Amino acid sequence: MRRRCLIAEFTAQSGVLLTWPHACSDWQDDIDAVTAVYVEIAREITRREPLVVICYDSSHQRQVEHTLATAGICGDALHFFQAPTNDTWIRDYGPIAVSTGAERTLLDFSFNGWGNKHPAELDNAISTALNAAGLFAGTDFQHQSLVLEGGSIDTDGQGTLLTTAHCLIHSGRNPGHDKHSLEQLFHELMGIERVLWLDHGELEGDDTDAHIDMLARFCSPQTIAYLQCTDHDDTHYPPLAAMEIQLQSFRRADGEPYRLVPLPLPRPVCGATGQRLPASYSNFLVINAALLVPVYNDPADAVALERLAAGFPDREIIPINCLALIQQYGSLHCATMQLPEGFLSLSQ
Repeated sequence: MRRRCLIAEFTAQSGVLLTWPHACSDWQDDIDAVTAVYVEIAREITRREPLVVICYDSSHQRQVEHTLATAGICGDALHFFQAPTNDTWIRDYGPIAVSTGAERTLLDFSFNGWGNKHPAELDNAISTALNAAGLFAGTDFQHQSLVLEGGSIDTDGQGTLLTTAHCLIHSGRNPGHDKHSLEQLFHELMGIERVLWLDHGELEGDDTDAHIDMLARFCSPQTIAYLQCTDHDDTHYPPLAAMEIQLQSFRRADGEPYRLVPLPLPRPVCGATGQRLPASYSNFLVINAALLVPVYNDPADAVALERLAAGFPDREIIPINCLALIQQYGSLHCATMQLPEGFLSLSQ
């Protein structure tokens, strides 16, 4: 019997899930600005693969269809689904794809609003609703009581998981669990053989307790891109420097060191209240034949794009301005959830 394997983001995909911003969420005061970002995300995804857009209700869907059509985005790659949501961050409440040979499994982990910080009952029901509608036909859909957000884990697709201890050991998620017990569960549920625990690194304004997708990501089984701070006067310098040292100590399953790709830290971006926002280039999204990279009208944008192009030499590098998106403390990867090839069943 083949073991389970958590599927890497850089494998072939059947589509992407996207929850569209609506006035019943925290986006109500910035709806126009953030909608423009979502339009560009939708444009680039639908050029390369199917996109499932989750709308709050029928009225919202009509608005979204009109917005996309006005932007010239339509066609067979675009699909709609109606369900009320608390918020738009589907990375953290969407299903997690696992393979076991020819079998396909989707794990529906529990989502409790990042450790009971925010309302989450509607978001926690989205994957179940999508499955009930037949969007995951042919997969083994499994509910899990474990609280786990998609943005908190990253994998090389070969049995190694990259994550942060600060997030996964957080008392608001799974009290009573420690690294060892979580490693056992990850092995059982996702076929994880090794967990690389980052004990350092966190961005101001990130209310997820240090999601890994804001800090370090696999570009391939051999390569990790990570956020680097070179300004000793920046408050991020000590934690990110400690994270860099730990990344340098990590070894692949074959004992070799990882190829590390440092990404610059954008200059500080602050919200209306003066709170620094979590602007990060590591919050990129891998899709078929392309890499969508958040940018912030910053001189470091060009450096990040160049370095990520070296990490993903076979993909087109597409910048997406995410200044409006980080106003609610997330970025491009947080707003999306890809599904591997064979995991989506979409009728025309």
